[in-house]
Order: sequence, then structure tokens, then C-alpha cells
Amino acid sequence: MAKLKVFYNSACPVCDAGIRGQRERMAGCALDIQWIDIHKQPQALEEIGAPQEFVRERLHVLDENGELRVGAEAFRALWAHTRGQRSLARLTGLPLANWLSRCAYNAFAALLYAWNRANRRW
Repeated sequence: MAKLKVFYNSACPVCDAGIRGQRERMAGCALDIQWIDIHKQPQALEEIGAPQEFVRERLHVLDENGELRVGAEAFRALWAHTRGQRSLARLTGLPLANWLSRCAYNAFAALLYAWNRANRRW
């Protein structure tokens, strides 16, 4: 069975709510999905070799091929296996949409990270 590993940060309330929603949408998915909260399990980051601060800022997914996807690419990897979101994965894979989605994600992630740091969530 194919497997996804999702590395997320529950200390961020926006991220935590987003992951809870994505988990609900992916319930019953044919994949084995491991949801790893790096706030509670920082040692799990050894598997992907990423610093905790970087994963606090951006979603990380090890896809079914063992490839590490970060940020907008991580969401695309999840959407590709989520009923009702597969077309969104295909759309954001198109060249211009890919570029726009990465820019938007990175800008939002940086602002959200700064907001969380200012509120001393970690």
C-alpha cells in the first residue's frame, strides 16, 4: 500500500485547523497516511533532515515515491489523493498556476510564521 507522511506543526492554530480539515477530507483514502506533528514529535524530523524552524514555516510531505515535497508542492501531493481536490492538484501543476501558488504559499507561510513567533507559540 502506498504511504504518505505529512509533517506539520500543531502549535500554529491556523496550520492545525488546516490539517484537521485535510485529514477529514482524506478519511477513507486508499493511502496509508501518517500525520506527524513536529511540535510534539520533533525527533521525527531526522527522517527528512529538515530543521524544525523550516517545518514550522512550511508543510512537508514524503510522497508515495519517497520524494520530499515542501510548501505548495506538499499540498499538491495531498490534493492529488483527495476526492474533490484532484482537479486543484492538476490546476496548480500547470506552469503559471504552479508559480503563482508557490509565490502565494511562500508569502502566506512567511507572514503566518512571523505572526506565530510574535505570539510566542514556540
